[in-house]
Amino acid sequence: MSNREPGFETLAIHAGAQPDPATGARVTPIYQTTAFVFDDVDHAASLFGLQAFGNVYTRITNPTTAVLEERVAALEGGTAALATASGHGAQMLVFHALMQPGDEFVAGRKLYGGSINQFGHSFKHFGWNVKWADGLKPADFEKQITEKTKAIFIESLANPGGVIMDINGIAEVARKHHIPLIVDNTMATPYLCRPIEHGADIVVHSLTKFMGGHGNSMGGAIVDGGTFDWAKDDRFPVLTQPRPEYADMVLYETFGNFAFAIACRVMGLRDLGPSISPFNAFQILTGIETLPLRMQRHCDNGLAVAKFLDSHDKVEWVSYAGLEDDPYYELQQKYMPKGAGSVFSFGVKGGYDAGVKLVSSLEIFSHLANLGDTRSLVIHPSSTTHRQLDKEQQAAAGAGPDVVRLSIGIENVDDLIADLDQALNNT
Repeated sequence: MSNREPGFETLAIHAGAQPDPATGARVTPIYQTTAFVFDDVDHAASLFGLQAFGNVYTRITNPTTAVLEERVAALEGGTAALATASGHGAQMLVFHALMQPGDEFVAGRKLYGGSINQFGHSFKHFGWNVKWADGLKPADFEKQITEKTKAIFIESLANPGGVIMDINGIAEVARKHHIPLIVDNTMATPYLCRPIEHGADIVVHSLTKFMGGHGNSMGGAIVDGGTFDWAKDDRFPVLTQPRPEYADMVLYETFGNFAFAIACRVMGLRDLGPSISPFNAFQILTGIETLPLRMQRHCDNGLAVAKFLDSHDKVEWVSYAGLEDDPYYELQQKYMPKGAGSVFSFGVKGGYDAGVKLVSSLEIFSHLANLGDTRSLVIHPSSTTHRQLDKEQQAAAGAGPDVVRLSIGIENVDDLIADLDQALNNT
């Protein structure tokens, strides 16, 4: 195997992991400890000075977490990764490394409602300002770029509408203006799409969703693509200017194509602290081992359910890129040929009241604010995840009053279709 590049399925099981050297345990152990003993004073000094890699404190590094980070980086094709407590934690650390007070970034409006809230409200406390790209075309993003712009942010497969973004086209805009493209790949996972191969510089994940896959553990990840030239100018001082807390070390000069991941760890995670627990890292690692099997089943079930809904007389419309008449079908074939995922939305006839009644009538589907579980899930975004937005913002985010979002699990698809049928006939 030394001369062969491992396949995705092999990486999902083996990347980053070796039998435990102390016990021979084949599965990565849970290193449930807060801190680690130093060899001697010089060893401790080299770790604190970033002159050697190793474990100091679980808030910053941990052996269980390190395996998860290596695995996610390998699956995404990145140079390094950093695991965090949640997807929101990952996003905060990314922008903490990129932004100064008064800086801006451009984000597509087709985003998870929590991200819209984080960007539009919470980030303002840091002096970070978002400018929204109202459309989906690369030109819509370019219109919002100013001298203060430090990044573009999109989702590869947008939540909740299942819209597939033109990653390569938007990446060309980012390169033209020398700003990094950040892609949230939560909904697609690297099984369906590897954004770095299409021009992304940074990938983020909520590992809570499909990567972990079982709805039992929170986690997030940042993947450094190693593709961005941070030294081209001084717009990103965290990476290109001497760091006084590390004896004036310049992170990009020292760490090269994984300097961004290092910056997020030693400048962000160290001080802001959204660390993943070793137990959650272990749970998510276990989930990733079956990611290829689960994602293909999710996609197959998702397509079957979308086709059923598309023909139902109680359904006004279905937004699923796997349907041949969907406006994003060609982008799905380009970026995600294995499938269009299993999270999508549809419009139930009768609007808001019908949507609320539908989710209350389902029996197999669980009504909750999550996605990417083995179980099928349903939510009415305008009354829950996107409730904090006004009607205009809800519509722009694809979460209007008639919208119902499904996350199709890996159950028997005929059972799922029967459950939806009886609930729709009840509206």
